[in-house]
Amino acid sequence: MGAIAREAGSYFFVNGIMIAVQTEKLAVALGNNPVLIDIDCQIHEGEYVAILGPNGAGKTVFIKVLLGLIRPTAGEVLVFGQTPDKVVPAWLGYVPQVKTLDRSFPALAVELVVTGLTQRWQPWPSRAEKQAASQALAQVGAGHLAERPVANLSGGELQRVYIARALVRRPRLVLLDEPVTGVDTVGETDFYRVLESFRQESGATIIMVTHDWEIAARTACHVLVLNRRVIGFGTPAEVLCNDCLKRAYGVASAVHLSSCPRNGHG
Repeated sequence: MGAIAREAGSYFFVNGIMIAVQTEKLAVALGNNPVLIDIDCQIHEGEYVAILGPNGAGKTVFIKVLLGLIRPTAGEVLVFGQTPDKVVPAWLGYVPQVKTLDRSFPALAVELVVTGLTQRWQPWPSRAEKQAASQALAQVGAGHLAERPVANLSGGELQRVYIARALVRRPRLVLLDEPVTGVDTVGETDFYRVLESFRQESGATIIMVTHDWEIAARTACHVLVLNRRVIGFGTPAEVLCNDCLKRAYGVASAVHLSSCPRNGHG
């Protein structure tokens, strides 16, 4: 990859293509532990990118770097042409892992979704805010949960509420960290349908951490395979292959292709 792309007017382009995320030689160390090493990638606006890799590969750390929650140790990262700390908050939607979600929050589901609009807790949301939150819940198949206390939700139900919270302000970039953990098979199918429908209708960029290679193959435009370094980056046909499996996980699978590029963009 050449020099990192630069902003052009109010947008961010490379060869006429708008770029949502670009990193160059991105590195992150937590204490003395290198978590990400020399990460180069370029994600076009409107793409759906799945991030795969073993536990400890740096997938969640990469998401947190894009959110501005973790500072790189070295290299560059730009989100819509800005460093993550300068990105307009309303442009980002985030769904963390379900095991990190707080179920003790003293609110109804609809009120929690409203905080995705207001970015703060407010005890008396407006009618318009509650309507927008209710519509977002209905969009993810959780309309019936609107008046239910967050503390009474199951893991899968709470995950749906946080997905609605991420989508309610119609972000340009949606970041999801294993979003279907705890969601049943029917709910998982509905979730991917909703996410793809939102991407097609809004033009949003989707970046999702998952452990499911088959879901990545069926749903993603591009796949980023990480194990601290970039193992593969390209279309599912290019990257979901035995070579990447061996380098990322130390195992191979006969259901994938026999070889793939170390890096690239389709």
